[in-house]
Amino acid sequence: MCRSIKTLRPPVLPDEATDDDIRAAALQYVRKVSGFRTPAAHNREVFDVAVEAVARATAELLAGLEVRGHAVRQRSGEGAG
Repeated sequence: MCRSIKTLRPPVLPDEATDDDIRAAALQYVRKVSGFRTPAAHNREVFDVAVEAVARATAELLAGLEVRGHAVRQRSGEGAG
């Protein structure tokens, strides 16, 4: 486990995870898995695509989790309609 990735759900995180929180966790994950803190120019595109894919998957996971004892919250930008 990458130590700098924090838990992004209640009750550990008292407020809703922001897009910045999610992207930071995704970046840390991709850095850990790839072994690169900053990729070389020829790896930049695939590195960035991976970060975005992990961020999307994380946002979907957080949106779908049911944490018992806490009210269901909608992510920013989502509304009933």
